[in-house]
Amino acid sequence: MSVVGFDIGNENCVIAVVKQRGVDVLLNDESKRETPAVVCFGEKQRFLGSAGAASAMMNPKSTVSQVKRLIGRKFSEPDVQRDLRMLPFQTSEAPDGGILIHLKYLGETHTFTPVQVTAMLFAHLKDLIEKNQEIPISDCVIGIPSYFTDLQRRAYLDAATVAGLKPLRLMHDCTATALSYGIYKTDFPSSGPTYVAFVDIGHCDTQVTIASFEAGQMKILSHTFERSLGGRDFDEVLFGHFAAEFKEQYRIDVYSNVKASIRLRAACEKLKKVLSANAEAPLNIECLMDEKDVKGFIKREDFETLSSGLLERIGVPCSKALADAGLTAEKIHSVELVGSGSRIPAVGRVLTSVFRKEPRRTLNASECVARGCALQCAMLSPVFRVREYEVQDSIPFSIGFLLDEAPICTGSNGILFPKGQPIPSVKVLTFRRSSSFHLEAFYANPSEVPAGVSSKISCFKIGPFQCSHSEKARVKVKIQLDLNGVVFVESAMVIEEHGDDSSTRGVADSMDPMDIDCVTASGSSEAVADGFQESSSMQSKSSHASGDGKRDNKSTRRLEIPVTENIYGGMTKAELSEAQEKELQLGQQDRIMEQTKDKKNALESYVYDMRNKLFNTYRSFASDEEREGISRSLQQTEDWLYDDGEDETENAYTSKLEDLKKMVDPIENRYKDEEARLQATRDLLKCIGDYRMAVNSLPPMDRELIVNECYKVEQWLREKNQLQDSLPKNVDPVLWSSDIKSRAEELNLRCKHIFRSRTSNREDSKGSNQQDTSDHK
Repeated sequence: MSVVGFDIGNENCVIAVVKQRGVDVLLNDESKRETPAVVCFGEKQRFLGSAGAASAMMNPKSTVSQVKRLIGRKFSEPDVQRDLRMLPFQTSEAPDGGILIHLKYLGETHTFTPVQVTAMLFAHLKDLIEKNQEIPISDCVIGIPSYFTDLQRRAYLDAATVAGLKPLRLMHDCTATALSYGIYKTDFPSSGPTYVAFVDIGHCDTQVTIASFEAGQMKILSHTFERSLGGRDFDEVLFGHFAAEFKEQYRIDVYSNVKASIRLRAACEKLKKVLSANAEAPLNIECLMDEKDVKGFIKREDFETLSSGLLERIGVPCSKALADAGLTAEKIHSVELVGSGSRIPAVGRVLTSVFRKEPRRTLNASECVARGCALQCAMLSPVFRVREYEVQDSIPFSIGFLLDEAPICTGSNGILFPKGQPIPSVKVLTFRRSSSFHLEAFYANPSEVPAGVSSKISCFKIGPFQCSHSEKARVKVKIQLDLNGVVFVESAMVIEEHGDDSSTRGVADSMDPMDIDCVTASGSSEAVADGFQESSSMQSKSSHASGDGKRDNKSTRRLEIPVTENIYGGMTKAELSEAQEKELQLGQQDRIMEQTKDKKNALESYVYDMRNKLFNTYRSFASDEEREGISRSLQQTEDWLYDDGEDETENAYTSKLEDLKKMVDPIENRYKDEEARLQATRDLLKCIGDYRMAVNSLPPMDRELIVNECYKVEQWLREKNQLQDSLPKNVDPVLWSSDIKSRAEELNLRCKHIFRSRTSNREDSKGSNQQDTSDHK
């Protein structure tokens, strides 16, 4: 069994698989280590990954890329609108404020959500793994940006579920990078922690993490980010520069042509990579638009001048990461630079100015996240034994809770999980309530979350429940911030105490206005176990706490109460089931089309192969009439393939192939049987010779029987071969290789029967002689 780590980038995906011998990066169908994060819809099927990227230019408006920027986002967000202007497919606003993607498929316009498109990508990657490993897989760990909101994290989990995956956790990209860095390092000093900064400049974003390393453990001290600053922004600088230059020089507006924009962006990306290693680089594109060839040229220093604003922004999250971690640049041991956008030389200079040291590139910039996720999956899976290594991550946002739309009394602004809270974490709240109430999760500090993100996360209805007496019951609510960074109410329990102790009533009367009795908080689930002792449906136990030493007869009743969850913008169970069903239908249609293409290719290959063999290999085995008839049928089939048969069903191609085989098979059988007949003849003659040599040890009667059998078979073979040699090769043979093999089997059976009979007679005679000797004695 294998466990898997996914790095779903904005542009490419990387799959890492843990096997018994270590971590490997999986190759796709094109033997490449990166798979494009592209889904393209053709007329009758989808093209995913590399096939989707290859089809993108032919179907730009039906090709979805950079879906990572859209999942779990609102259509009205300014960043989303900016991204959508660069993407060629049509979108609209969903009833819940989300994003709908409109694509033409099977002659109709279909609507998909970013979750569904991401699920298609996951399903494709899952198929790649299962084909490569030849075993089904489900357990995985998926890398996500640290700035992903609760809704985006849930959306990724939903997409994985639709694709048939079972994520053991969602892992922050830089945390995965830090794990792949730290788990193999054995030279950390024992005097104290080693602080390392990880800077990940991806295709569309920049993330910075400060991690603390000690022997056998790592701890994340801070996560910072710039959600809209990545390699594509540097590409866009070049794109804007050359688009303006071409408009002035060639009188063409690249922005008005979708295909021209795609080609120029691709050329600018290549140009950026060339400038990373060279001081200057040319740009040449043939027939960009309006049948005009364009040329351009730029120096690295000019590119850096154009990108100066972007370069300044890179230093902001770096400085913030140091401040959040409470460290100075001097305390940072090293700076590790990764990500597809990290290869620009000017980026290294900016990081050097912030951290006071040169950034290092000891990790594989494109694969480190996937490898870290795969290692984490192995740690969480029971299948693998991994060296013990503690990974302590944290959440980059402050999460608060409202009780019936008012902040709970747990500090300023109702914050329950402050920024930097370790994950997973559990908090237990105890309320005094007599009926149902609502808890609402929200982002307590809008400046911490990306711009445009709603502060509302989710709402939980606790109840209904009933109290057995007029007083308010104690309600314990267990709230969890899980490994995925998702917050939810895990359970709720009503606790009623009965007895003669009047102090209970006194406590209830002295409650604060919000009716919150106590708050139990901890960063680990073990510390709050006492708050939820035996969370079975009901239990009672005696209590003997009394201020004057007297024993009061009190009983405690515990009853779990229902919790109803409402995720703002999230998928309902019905929507999730519908998405799973739709993915199954799309997958089935893809398989049907692939099988149809295989049958069409098989028919086309058969036509060309048989036409060549008919006038070469099979020429002497077919009559003139047969050759003419088959040749005519092959030509008719070829014409049909490129005319009416261009887009036919699988059964149509299969039927055509079977019709051709009925005509060709007799000729092919004659050709194949000629060699088989010669081999069968040699085998039979050898068999006859072997039996004639072996008969010398037999009695005359048995010897004569075997010699006669061999003579009969030899005579039959000689007569049949003479008759066969008199016939031309283009008629069916009178002697087939199967006939010779049958006679050989008959000869073997008869001769072996005679030999066995002789052996049996000898054993009987030997046994009789031994008995006579015994009687004589």
